[in-house]
Amino acid sequence: MKHVEALASAQLDSQVGVGELPWIEDAGKVAPKDARNLSKLFFDRLQLLEEGTREHQYARNTLIEMNLSLVRFAGRRFMNRGDGDMEDIVQVGSVGLIKAIDRFDLSREVEFSTFAIPYVVGEIKRYFRDTTWAVHVPRRLQELRVDLAKAKEELAVVLDRDPTVKEVAEHMELSEDEVIEGVVAANGYTAGSLDMAADAGEAGLAQVEGRTVADFIGEPDPGMETVEDLHCLNPLLGRHTDRERRIIEMRFGQEMTQSQIGEVLGVSQMQVSRLLSCTLAKLRTGMVADD
Repeated sequence: MKHVEALASAQLDSQVGVGELPWIEDAGKVAPKDARNLSKLFFDRLQLLEEGTREHQYARNTLIEMNLSLVRFAGRRFMNRGDGDMEDIVQVGSVGLIKAIDRFDLSREVEFSTFAIPYVVGEIKRYFRDTTWAVHVPRRLQELRVDLAKAKEELAVVLDRDPTVKEVAEHMELSEDEVIEGVVAANGYTAGSLDMAADAGEAGLAQVEGRTVADFIGEPDPGMETVEDLHCLNPLLGRHTDRERRIIEMRFGQEMTQSQIGEVLGVSQMQVSRLLSCTLAKLRTGMVADD
């Protein structure tokens, strides 16, 4: 404790403290060992200060800055994921640190670092779970992905080769279907860009230089919709009279006008219009019913 008092005295350097706490100019530069001891002093005082006061704000902010090293320590284990930089991880982990500071009680007789790490790690894990998956999958499968990666790594060391699905399933005491489900879900963790270079083997081409994945993706074919519509119309036309089918054929097959159709059938243009409208209405109703 004498070392802490000496440190506080040196940092004070003729400045006035806040309440009964020493003034620390740059709490982020306090060494981790000194931060542990100073944190006890600040926590002890924080519990007595009224929330919202200048003294309470100073004590709380200083505790946050002094213990950011805990966040960096916990965040290093997530750096090998390759989908987040340290700055983002520290930012997210700081939320957990603040929650831990607000909920910590010295009477627990436990080190603050031991109490805070689960809060920090929990926030970082939540961040990766909620924001880094390209396709949303259930949390159970997200966690299974991590377990599968560990199991494959362990088996690869023992077997000196990539393990099979059966071997992974036995190692994890899961069914092969569960392992396959986890592997399929893991494919949703990252998504490739459509602008990335196409692979010749996957594209089935000898040369794809300068071509992207988007160049090989099919587009909707309007002709397919026409085929589907004609396929649905065929049985519906069979339910109509020969006269109705003939009117449809002349109007849409031969593209004759209503007047020309009337001359062929020996009826007026108005009658052709009524017959055509009635026939089309029945066909339209039949198409909707079939859909």
